[in-house]
Amino acid sequence: MTQRTRLSDTEIDHLLKKLVGWERRADTLYRKFVCKDFVDAFGLMTRIALVAESLNHHPNWSNVYRTVEISLSTHDAGGITHLDVELANKINSLL
Repeated sequence: MTQRTRLSDTEIDHLLKKLVGWERRADTLYRKFVCKDFVDAFGLMTRIALVAESLNHHPNWSNVYRTVEISLSTHDAGGITHLDVELANKINSLL
């Protein structure tokens, strides 16, 4: 199995138990961050962008004022992979 192989429902459920703050929404990992203000939210997105680029794996995300919403999915695998879980863990480590 590679980093980009789609995980089974059982694997996802098991990994989510250890992934603080994240939930499954359809075929994505989802997390919402509410920061203290827009500058803090933009800073968070900048830190995440650097990590995502180092993994060559980029999130779907949105930002409105101090709220950042992130969905992770490996499009070429058609769902959640170990790469998504790795990025989610790295994002958590930035907090």
